[in-house]
Amino acid sequence: MKLIDFGVREDEKKYIQEWSKTNDIEVKIVTDLLTPETVKMAQGYDGIVAYQQLPYDEKIFDTMNEFGIHVLSLRNVGVDNVPFEALKRNNIRLTNVPSYSPEAIAEYSVAGLMALLRNFKHMIRKVDQHDFRWAPDIGRELNQLTVGVAGTGRIGRATIKIYQGFGAKVIAYDKFHNPEIEKQGLYVDDLDTLLKESDVVTLHIPSLGKGHTVINKDTIAEMKDNAIVVNSARGDLINTEELYDAVANGKLYGAVLDVYENEVGVFNTDLSDQEFSDKLLERVIKSNRIILTPHIAFYTTKAVKNMATVSLNSMVSELENGSSENEINLDK
Repeated sequence: MKLIDFGVREDEKKYIQEWSKTNDIEVKIVTDLLTPETVKMAQGYDGIVAYQQLPYDEKIFDTMNEFGIHVLSLRNVGVDNVPFEALKRNNIRLTNVPSYSPEAIAEYSVAGLMALLRNFKHMIRKVDQHDFRWAPDIGRELNQLTVGVAGTGRIGRATIKIYQGFGAKVIAYDKFHNPEIEKQGLYVDDLDTLLKESDVVTLHIPSLGKGHTVINKDTIAEMKDNAIVVNSARGDLINTEELYDAVANGKLYGAVLDVYENEVGVFNTDLSDQEFSDKLLERVIKSNRIILTPHIAFYTTKAVKNMATVSLNSMVSELENGSSENEINLDK
């Protein structure tokens, strides 16, 4: 068995190499993304593993079929950038890593919120300028707030446990109720109710598709004054310009954003020596009440190792057994 792994970052390499040695399976590591051009390197291999934020071109799967490669294993959760029809047309199965570390993202959500509640961003900037005055940056306490958790999958449930540990009141919404959360009586009837009743709204739901936002000027108008939005899920869940305006005019207290609808080509890229053309993102960065990070909520040693190894294990299962527990149903 020979595998090829595309879009590999430096921090992933050691885990892939360790897996390859332990399992005595050859894995070719490629730093380039999977494109119609680079897929040609896969000729002679049995399966392709990949990770990228850019869309996967349909031509990739035509070439895979020509090479007799019928499994693509993703090192990430999201599959919205993969054209299912092209996979089905070429008889290619798809796997993902549905849970590489829910706790990592849950902990980020809480850490970002705590930093915002205690005004760390502005206070650190002040101290850097040797301004050691307290006011006007008085903090707020999490134990006094109602936290609305949108989405109660693995990440949402891990988030709920942490917020409850801080003494916050937690409410939740999900189309599909989790029995454990149901027993606690945390669910509200709909997302609108959650938005209206929460001091903090933390998003842990998948993308709803381009143009379908959860946080926008209409929903913000229904939210509590001084509410906070935390998003470590998908950038397109929020209309960032309308969120920024709500923070700037004082309707919302602030926001913690680890994702952004126009992040592709920006996040995880060094642009320090270039003219920055995204004026909206520039305003977000300058705001003292918005904490922005470049899609790092998942970025821990545990999560990176799981992304590298679970994807490879799924590939082996697909090739040896014709299926795996992480195979995606392409008909849904």
